[in-house]
Amino acid sequence: MSNKPHIIGKKCTLCDRKFGFDELELTCPHCGETGILDVEYDYDYIRPLFSIYRTGSPRRDLFRFAPLLPLALDGPRPQTAVGPTPMVHAVRLGRHVGIPGLWIKDDGRLPTASFKDRASAIAVARAKELGINLIAAASTGNAAASLAGLCAPEGITAVIFVPKAAPPAKIAQLLTFGAQVFLVDGTYDDAFALSLKAADRFGWYLRSTAINPLLAEGKKTGVLEALEDIGYDNPPDFVFVSVGDGCIAAGLAKGIMDLHALGAIPYKPRLVGVQAVNSRVIYEAWKAGTETVTPMPPSTRADSISVAFPRDAVKALRGIRNTNGLMVTVEDEAIFEAGRLMGTYAGVFAEPAAACAFAGVLALKAAGTIQPHHRCLVFSTGSGLKDVAGASMAAGSARMVTGLSDLEKIFAPGS
Repeated sequence: MSNKPHIIGKKCTLCDRKFGFDELELTCPHCGETGILDVEYDYDYIRPLFSIYRTGSPRRDLFRFAPLLPLALDGPRPQTAVGPTPMVHAVRLGRHVGIPGLWIKDDGRLPTASFKDRASAIAVARAKELGINLIAAASTGNAAASLAGLCAPEGITAVIFVPKAAPPAKIAQLLTFGAQVFLVDGTYDDAFALSLKAADRFGWYLRSTAINPLLAEGKKTGVLEALEDIGYDNPPDFVFVSVGDGCIAAGLAKGIMDLHALGAIPYKPRLVGVQAVNSRVIYEAWKAGTETVTPMPPSTRADSISVAFPRDAVKALRGIRNTNGLMVTVEDEAIFEAGRLMGTYAGVFAEPAAACAFAGVLALKAAGTIQPHHRCLVFSTGSGLKDVAGASMAAGSARMVTGLSDLEKIFAPGS
C-alpha cells in the first residue's frame, strides 16, 4: 500500500495531463517551465482522518494537517515547528476603520518571521523523505531566509540566489543561518532564471516558488489554521493577502477549496489579492478576464511583492476566481499608512509587503465593496523587522528631548 494513500497524484494546470505523485517533482514535461503542477487529494479518504490528525497529533504545528499535505502521513518532519501563529482579533483597529469584524493572522511570528516558513517546512520534509542534502532557491529575501533557517538544524545545505537589491536585514539573516548566498546582478526574475539553470546543471532540489508544486500546499496551511482560529463553522466573508509571484494566493485558495470539499466549512470566503499599483501584473490579467500575464518592470518599495513576471499567476488567478474573489491595487503611500495603522491600533509590526493586504481592505472599504457588517481576515505575511527601512517610512521619527523641561512642555495639560 502507498505511504501516501490520501494523494491521487499531480495534474498540469495548463494541459490537464495527470501524473503519479512521485513521477515528477517539478513541472509538466509537455508544457515546460510554465506547466505548473497541482496536487490532487482523495477527499473521501481524508474526510475521517482530518479531525483525528488535526486534534490528536502530538505536534501542534502545521503538520497536524498531514492528511491535506503532499507528504507521507507519518513521514520525517523538520525539527523546527512552524505554526501556529497568533490570530489577532483587531477590535481597536476595526473600530477605527469601521470594520468591527477584523482579524489579522500574524505570520510575522513564524520562526524566521515570514509566511514563507510554511512552504519551506514542506520542502525540507520532502527533502528528508527523498534523502536529499541540498536545496536551492531564488528569493527576494524571505523565502531564502526561511529555507536557510529550516535547513540549518537538519544539516541540509541551502544554496540561495537573491537580487542584489534585497534588504540587508534579510541577507544578514540567511548568512547567519549558514546558507551559501549568491547576489545576482539583476532582479528577482534574473535570480529565478539562474536558479533554474543551476539546478538543472547540478541536479539540485528546488524550493523556488511555482516551479515546485509542493510549496503552495505548505502555504495553504495558513488558511487551514486561520479559519480554525475563527471557527470552521463561521468563516469570514473575505480573506485578504498581498500578491507578488502569486504562490501565497494560490496556496490560500487551495486551502479554502480543500476545506469546502471536505465539508469542514459551510461556504468559501472570498479571496482578495492585493498588489502594489506599480507591480500589478496579476491584477491586470484578472481585470482582463484572462490567465495570460504580460510582464512589466516593477517599481514598489514593498520588495517582497516586487515581481516583473509572476510564476504562479495561473493558480493564483484561478484560486481567486474559484472563491468568487477579486483583486485590487494600492499605492505605496497607502501601504505605508496601512502598516502604521496595523502597528498603532493592533500591535502588529508588518513589513510593507505584508501591510499591502490591509491597504487592500482600506481601499475596498473606501470603494463601498466592504461594508461594516463584513468579516475580514488579513494575512500579515512578514515582520517589519525584515525591512526596517521600509517600516520606518511609515512610522515617522522619534522626538529629541534634552531633559525634563522638554517633557513638561509636551505633556503639560492642554498641550
